[in-house]
Amino acid sequence: MRRLVFLLSLAALLAQPTTSVAATSPSLSGLEMQLQDLVANKSADVGIAALDLSTGETLSVKGDVPFPMASTVKVAIAALYLSQVDHGMRSLDDTINGEPVRSLMAKMLIHSDNRAADVLLRADGGPNAVHNWLRDNGVKGVRVDRTIAQLLAAHRDLFDRRDSSTPIAMVDLLKRIYQGDLIKPQSRNYLLGLMAQCATGKNRMKWMLPAGTPVEHKTGTLDGLADDVGFITMPNGHHIAIAIFTRGGSDRPRTIAEAARTIYDGFTRVLTWPFSDASLATNP
Repeated sequence: MRRLVFLLSLAALLAQPTTSVAATSPSLSGLEMQLQDLVANKSADVGIAALDLSTGETLSVKGDVPFPMASTVKVAIAALYLSQVDHGMRSLDDTINGEPVRSLMAKMLIHSDNRAADVLLRADGGPNAVHNWLRDNGVKGVRVDRTIAQLLAAHRDLFDRRDSSTPIAMVDLLKRIYQGDLIKPQSRNYLLGLMAQCATGKNRMKWMLPAGTPVEHKTGTLDGLADDVGFITMPNGHHIAIAIFTRGGSDRPRTIAEAARTIYDGFTRVLTWPFSDASLATNP
């Protein structure tokens, strides 16, 4: 029965169009096609979305197809707790079960500690609280259904709609965090400061970017799955929100790294046009 469910889920996924949402700006259509070509040559199933937070220009490949979030959900867990801090309901100086919240946050976002995540998730009010908070704030396409412990204990189904997000929805969540729609600027800066120290997934989004490129991100990993979501700062100061989800196939981290570099180079060309190509110099 499980095999039948898997095959039916796979058939439904493959029946969906490769590209769900076209670039909102003609200037990104070439980049979007380049990403389509990149993922077409990969064995993994790949979903991508990217948004320039300064101009609003966006692109996606399988942008509205749900993928398991894995540990990228920890961004939402942190954001809800910080929203409660913003409203005076909690404090970063609180302790939970004798452990400082700041320590729990750092463990969850820097080292992807699952126990710390579930402690903070419980403090948030549980999975339903996070899900409902996102929904009530207009974030559509993100589902939070289980604790991390429950997720890890469950039968692995990479096409399960529970605890999933579309690439576009994840980028929308990142945008709302960055713009201060969900949490205040002080809380945003605290969150991004921890994401900038992310110690997991060094062979993913950051791997092939020019040395010194600022990146604030959170990875997610399950058997057969690798994700990376976050922000890349361009040379001109623009911030690009990115979500890259990969499942199945092989060499998923490299696929994420190549997609991130393609996005970086593509947005660099767009942001510097029509100036001289000399201004585009980046590390090979």
